[in-house]
Amino acid sequence: MVKHSKITKVFQLSLVIIFILVLLGLFVPQQFQNISSYLKNLLTTSVGWFYLLLVTGILIFCVFLIVSPIGQIRLGNPTSRPEHSTTSWIAMMFSAGMGIGLVFYGAAEPLSHFAISTPNAEIGSADALADAFRFTFFHWGFHAWAVYALVGLSLAYFGFRKREKYQLSVVFKPLLGKYADGPIATIIDTITIIATVIGVATTLGFGASQINGGLSYVFGIPNNSLVQVIIIIIATILFLISALSGLGKGVKILSNTNLILAVVLLAGVIVLGPTVKIFDTMTDSIGLYFQNFFRMSFRAAAFDETKRAWINQWTIFYWAWWISWSPFVGVFIARISKGRTIREFLTVVLLAPTVLSFIWFSAFGTLSTSLQDSGVDLIRFATEEILFASFNEYPLGSVLSLLAITLVLTFFVTSADSATYVLAMLSEDGNLNPSNRNKVIWGVMLALIAIALMFSGGLTALQNTLIIVAFPFSIVLVLMMWSLMKELYHEKEQMGLAITPDRYPEKNQPFKSYEEN
Repeated sequence: MVKHSKITKVFQLSLVIIFILVLLGLFVPQQFQNISSYLKNLLTTSVGWFYLLLVTGILIFCVFLIVSPIGQIRLGNPTSRPEHSTTSWIAMMFSAGMGIGLVFYGAAEPLSHFAISTPNAEIGSADALADAFRFTFFHWGFHAWAVYALVGLSLAYFGFRKREKYQLSVVFKPLLGKYADGPIATIIDTITIIATVIGVATTLGFGASQINGGLSYVFGIPNNSLVQVIIIIIATILFLISALSGLGKGVKILSNTNLILAVVLLAGVIVLGPTVKIFDTMTDSIGLYFQNFFRMSFRAAAFDETKRAWINQWTIFYWAWWISWSPFVGVFIARISKGRTIREFLTVVLLAPTVLSFIWFSAFGTLSTSLQDSGVDLIRFATEEILFASFNEYPLGSVLSLLAITLVLTFFVTSADSATYVLAMLSEDGNLNPSNRNKVIWGVMLALIAIALMFSGGLTALQNTLIIVAFPFSIVLVLMMWSLMKELYHEKEQMGLAITPDRYPEKNQPFKSYEEN
């Protein structure tokens, strides 16, 4: 009876708060945007430094676990083995984690850093072009996936290793003990659901804008809120059909399809675009990324406040985006990662999507910045249209545009499909097979909040709300690292894991493979 009561509290409390946000967006859009803008500016100005320290700290924490003996621990029983192939595993985490964002910002972000608003150098200069790629790599690289990895590892470890229910609140048992299953748990799980809903709804807004931008550029369809609402409704029907088919069918099939479409589109851009320059840019930018890694990680513009607006608009926004998306992506990645070791989990989650992102932005960013540098004015287009305007200047541009629109739609459906599963699961006290009724409820709510935020100020209101919601969850992440490390060290001591090997062989008796038989 108590269990049912707790489910009802988390489910109802989350719905009430989200419903209030939807009403504000629909009935007082201007006031909602003004308030959200004020709170966003307050947070980015006052606690931007905290986001920078937190996200970099999470990455250092993940690397430490990889190289420590703790990395040997398996997410499940010692005999557990992965449920999905490595390719499908990467495809699912990639689709859920960054799919729409990559297509939306692939050509637009490097172009913006180069020709619109630069982080350091003079607009349009060679230095600005170099900065454009290294900062884009920075925003979409290891830092982003470290945030996802922390949440995913915590849930998989406690869920599959410790046999706890699949809720974020159980991660805090090492810190809170019996109090982790009371009002505090309700608050944590409610924050998790709200952060997930806002994060996913934000990306659905980006996806609808991107699809609309492509349809507008290619077919002349109006680019406005009404068309985007229609796109969201159609996509909602599609992802609900997929969600009701189950995790093993819908999401897995869609994710594999996404990866194939993404590779085909990427290959098309590399072959039809400036091929050599794409690879030169990628090679040079990877070097610049690692060379300036720590400077970018801690860059708060304390000694040059003129640079702070750019940091707030881009870096702080991205860190907030990853934090607000981390409950959803983390829960989803954890669900598909049973049987992996901690070392394997963290290494692949950090490395594979990051490498794919580097290749992606090198190709699409070179496409757009080369055109801009050659005299084609791309910055006159809306963000969601830049990709298609770039394609228009190359052979088979229409084919690439249609492929990109299809890819955004499938990414859209995959992300929302995964989100409905995660939200329904969290609402049912960690049930790994949630009811279809709750999937439908959350699917409709995701669509409604995306529409409401769109009417309340478009992408500006979406971004503002994202940063606001990320802050309370950032506190949860700090406590999560503390709690996870406490439990991991306890298990390390119990298992006798050590970084130093046994002091063998005996003196003057080296191991020789050719003499042991």
